[in-house]
Amino acid sequence: MTLNPIQLFDTESSTYTYILAAPGSDQAVIIDPVERHWERDLRHLERLNLKLAYILETHAHADHVTSAGKLREVTGAKACVPSGCGIPPADQQLSDGDVIRFGAGEEITVLHTPGHTAGSMSYLWRGNVFTGDTLLINGCGRTDFQSGSSDDLYDSVVGKLFTLPDATRMWPGHDYKDQAVSTIGWEKEHNARLAHKSKAEFAKIMSELNLPKPKLIDIAVPANQNLGLPHGA
Repeated sequence: MTLNPIQLFDTESSTYTYILAAPGSDQAVIIDPVERHWERDLRHLERLNLKLAYILETHAHADHVTSAGKLREVTGAKACVPSGCGIPPADQQLSDGDVIRFGAGEEITVLHTPGHTAGSMSYLWRGNVFTGDTLLINGCGRTDFQSGSSDDLYDSVVGKLFTLPDATRMWPGHDYKDQAVSTIGWEKEHNARLAHKSKAEFAKIMSELNLPKPKLIDIAVPANQNLGLPHGA
């Protein structure tokens, strides 16, 4: 059975945050929370009578600061992060194939999908995949910093994400064009950067993007490697 997550948006960084919950339990999981919205996210949980069990990060973000540390302080939830992202204060370092269990038999499968960063993870739950910056709607994350690799990202998407069932709903970490959700089948056929492209063609596309450096990268990455808390906290 496919259930839709609660999808929340940060207009400043165009970041999506997701709350996952299922019938039969009051436990919830949040993915990629944003520091300036921690109170908003708690209000959603309280309104739905949900208790936060886990906080998941898809990677150490360069464009916003996470609220993972703050939410852990307030709720007692466990912070879980990709093992390759250098976030030592987390409660659990995740590896490919790990399973996060919560609620009444709910399972989230961890998929290592490097390329945007070396440690990037996607999360598979009930016919939904949360792809962070690895796969975006009709696009993908950049590969020119934070140990990024166009070869790795191509393998992650084509070799792993595109092998999921076509009906799998794909929920991105960002959106800049008022798009909320896609499917693996649509992306396989239509994604402008990856659909029907060879690895060499994809590498050429990525090498010619010439994107500006994220404005907050020098602040956000060190903060996120400490779960968004001041160092020493």
